[in-house]
Amino acid sequence: MIRDMRNQLRPLFDRVVIKELDPDRVRRSGLLVPQGSDEPPPQHGIVLAVGPGLDWWDHVGISMPVRPGDHVVFPASAGSWVEVEEERLLVCRVGELLGVLERIEECPACGGRPLAPQESCPVCGREGSIA
Repeated sequence: MIRDMRNQLRPLFDRVVIKELDPDRVRRSGLLVPQGSDEPPPQHGIVLAVGPGLDWWDHVGISMPVRPGDHVVFPASAGSWVEVEEERLLVCRVGELLGVLERIEECPACGGRPLAPQESCPVCGREGSIA
């Protein structure tokens, strides 16, 4: 009996494996690139796998800042594109990532609660509105 064997890319050291999101889906995220910009817009993707980090990180208390399932933003020049099981994936160092897109409800400071007028969250940048 022959089983379907699938391969999975396991990143080494401080690298992450990212599946790029469809550009149509990216537009709904709200990030905009100014018109006339010569620089390609940032790319979006979902982290599929995360390496263990660098060996000296344990000694200073550093851990990987992303985990599988995180929605990340990265520059067009980041990492290397590889094809695994007919799927195009990005492998890059975690330091090349620009950031993680998080839901406002997940903000560690305000938790997505309604903000009072003149109040702003120092972490997510939301501001209270005058209703």
